[in-house]
Amino acid sequence: MTKVAVIYYSATGHGSSMARRVAAAAEAAGAEVRVRPVAETQTPESFAHNPAWTANYQATKDLPVATGDDIVWADAVIFGSPTRFGSVASQLRAFLDSLGGLWSQGQLADKVYAGFTSTNTPHGGQETTLLTLYVTLMHWGGIIVPPGYTEPLKFADGNPYGASLLANHDNIEEFDETTYNALDHLARRVVSVAARLGG
Repeated sequence: MTKVAVIYYSATGHGSSMARRVAAAAEAAGAEVRVRPVAETQTPESFAHNPAWTANYQATKDLPVATGDDIVWADAVIFGSPTRFGSVASQLRAFLDSLGGLWSQGQLADKVYAGFTSTNTPHGGQETTLLTLYVTLMHWGGIIVPPGYTEPLKFADGNPYGASLLANHDNIEEFDETTYNALDHLARRVVSVAARLGG
């Protein structure tokens, strides 16, 4: 059975919802799945003014957080992060930067990787966030499996690099059908390619 780790950072909850959808689609495709949030590095006091951030923190603070062992365990890893100035959030970046020991031992190589992201504005850096994430994964020797335009639905979603969401205060838990389809397709494609490579 293909093993998939969904490792994500979410501030206001969009990433948490996207991660759950990706995990469900990967499980439906026959994978064994671990869903792991990246530890919050900000203090609750620093985002107390933001009700959505506080709510997501409270909902996820007792979940097991991502470690390098989750990547070593997995055949495939799907990363998720909101966009921060065209790149991943600092919380996910800190996690990635902590994996140098595993990287130097070659334990991050030869796995399938993909990603998803969200922005608050159209053209807010979704593509650059995924591309900059993939640069790190290339350094690891990862096998990047983007969705490309491999299904007609990708022409509606418009993002060949991964799955992405235009996030707002009204769609933290519920997304439109295009986003659901893009997340499902990403998960299925990752599971399919990882299974063939593990063959």
